[in-house]
Amino acid sequence: MLYRDEAVVLRTHKLGEADRIITLLTRQHGRVRAVAKGVRKTSSRWGSRLEPFTHVDLQLAEGRSLDVVTQAETVTPFASGLGHDYERYTAGSVMLETADRLVTEERQPSVQQFLLLVGGLRAMTGGEHGPGQVLDSYLLRSLAVSGYAPSFDHCARCGDEGPHRWFNPAAGGALCADCRLPGSASPAAETLRLLGALLSGEWPVVHATDPRHRREASGLVAAYVAWHLERGLRSLEYLERS
Repeated sequence: MLYRDEAVVLRTHKLGEADRIITLLTRQHGRVRAVAKGVRKTSSRWGSRLEPFTHVDLQLAEGRSLDVVTQAETVTPFASGLGHDYERYTAGSVMLETADRLVTEERQPSVQQFLLLVGGLRAMTGGEHGPGQVLDSYLLRSLAVSGYAPSFDHCARCGDEGPHRWFNPAAGGALCADCRLPGSASPAAETLRLLGALLSGEWPVVHATDPRHRREASGLVAAYVAWHLERGLRSLEYLERS
């Protein structure tokens, strides 16, 4: 059975002499793994369309364990806008890995995650916002869509309205003094406001923040992601070294 869908290529690996297995985040079918036959041959007409970061329109044939790509047309070549900027490229790589980790069920609709990833890659290549802020916003939103929405202006445990001075990833975000857990961080009030703006997409607020609060916010986002994904993102390590 044939079907069509939009997708973003998340990762690839070699199969045999000339094929590749492509991991895709599709709009209507969620996470899909498919074989792209012959794409490693120099004569392949559409091998370059199935590289990570590429937004494609696909036709696939259903298979027992792996589907088969039968047609591929490029919608947006995001890789071309990231390849010459190391910081944006590594931040984009974190986004792809996050999508791959969050959407775990095969062939289940995940429209919101797909739209978030396409929008995040578009913002990453657009250059209007800093790559670190685009990434942090994407991470917070993708976790929220997956059911791990953090709280920044109310206590995550009792619901009391803030602002509050404590933050704990295991508890779900900001904590009041009564609900504070051992080991909770105590970020600046400006950092918590920045985190709320990143989650809601209030870019004027984000742009007006001080770099030290952006760095602190990025550290809290990384800790929040690591907790809820149960282990850190490998690609995030490269971003932190850049």
